[in-house]
Amino acid sequence: MVLLSMTASHHELDMSTLELLSTGAASVGRTAVETCEAITGAVVVATCNRFEVYLDVDSPVDGRGVQHASHEVARLVAAASGVAEDVAVGAFSTRTGPDVAAHLFEVAAGLDSMVVGEREIAGQVKRALEEAREGGATSSTLELLFQTASRTSKRISNETTLGGNGRSVVSLGLDLASAELPPWRQVRTVLIGTGSYAGASLAALRARGCEDVRVYSGSGRAEQFAADRGAVAVTDLVAALEDADLVVSCSGARGRVAADAGGAAGGGAGRAGAGAGAPGEGELGDAGPAEGEEPSAEADAVRAGGDALGHVLDAAALVRARSRAAEAAGDEAPHRPMVVLDLALHRDVDPRVADVDGVLLYDLASLKAHSPALGSLVVGQARRIVDRATQDFEETRLGRAADTAVMELLDDADRRIAAEVAERAAERRAAGSEVDEAETEALTRSVRRRVHADLHDAIVAARSSALAAAQAEASAVVADAEEALRSAGTNGLDVGACAGR
Repeated sequence: MVLLSMTASHHELDMSTLELLSTGAASVGRTAVETCEAITGAVVVATCNRFEVYLDVDSPVDGRGVQHASHEVARLVAAASGVAEDVAVGAFSTRTGPDVAAHLFEVAAGLDSMVVGEREIAGQVKRALEEAREGGATSSTLELLFQTASRTSKRISNETTLGGNGRSVVSLGLDLASAELPPWRQVRTVLIGTGSYAGASLAALRARGCEDVRVYSGSGRAEQFAADRGAVAVTDLVAALEDADLVVSCSGARGRVAADAGGAAGGGAGRAGAGAGAPGEGELGDAGPAEGEEPSAEADAVRAGGDALGHVLDAAALVRARSRAAEAAGDEAPHRPMVVLDLALHRDVDPRVADVDGVLLYDLASLKAHSPALGSLVVGQARRIVDRATQDFEETRLGRAADTAVMELLDDADRRIAAEVAERAAERRAAGSEVDEAETEALTRSVRRRVHADLHDAIVAARSSALAAAQAEASAVVADAEEALRSAGTNGLDVGACAGR
């Protein structure tokens, strides 16, 4: 077995490319397990600034299984997103062996996030495992990997100050917006969306003192969402925008429609994503919203242009709202500026909104550019915890072979104990002494203590030897797999089809 990860994130790709790559790819993990015999488990972590697939691969020593698995996943992503296969292959960074665990542990801790130290990604990693488990796509090794990632993230949170200041994309966006807004208690906000990230955004606004929050959703869920949280639901978005100072949009409706369209078009792997929603449906990730939080009605009800993949908020609607506000204000007061935060991967807001007079638009790409660095001392502490957790994970994973060697020693010891007890009891009987049950049990305890004391050094040596052998074998498989991947990259994509189950 080999662990393999294929990762695409904000480090290597711009947000537009990442958005395109992740469209319609929600069921990639489950489909990979079903269609590729070499893949025994798969977990997908999809957030607003990363799309990562973690695979448990039953690989032969020559690495061909890993090669087939990686290109099968690339094919599935290409089919689901509509990108060319060579583009999908080139978009992913591939890791094998201990590097897989080290990377995931950094991701779960927020060390690899757009806003370093944000905490929401820990929940996304945990939910990714739960979703894979529900879909029957995980494996015992992936279970161990992701559970260790969650424990490592929690330890870093408890033992360091990383993430202690509530760092997240929404907090960064509100920090930037505050420079252009009135005091928070005077800010009038329109919140678009009713999913988990909308709830987190509302909580962040309330924490800053913003009480005037109106909630809009074309899904019909705004009224219940607002009632549960003490906000006000609105049904006319344009009217709500007329006197708004701030718009926070995180519905993900466009991502849901894109996923549905991708799943409906064509056959094969493309159909696998139908109705599944976009990656990370209804959740947070890297402090950003996941897509697909709103039902398809959101996409149908909000758009002005009627485009099936249109934006939730377009420039024309905003211009109408601003014009009405200007007419109402007349000469009595200057027209107040507006800040728009688009926190959805599949943009809720038309980029042309930035051209509307008096409107400042921040999307994920611009928020990334403004993300502050975190102190090297805190990051160093967290990375040391990650390094130790990676080492412990590898020892645990590879220790199964060592456990087998230890069990063989213990079984042999039990046989020796039984033989010696029987021999000594026979000697007593031959000398004319009766050996009752109590004497037999006492004799057994005495022999066991002596044999196990002598066994300690042998167990340590056997475990060390077996662990070294397992590490050497795993390293050989990883090296062959990496060579196979490099060879495939050099010679093209013709690596053959994965056998179905």
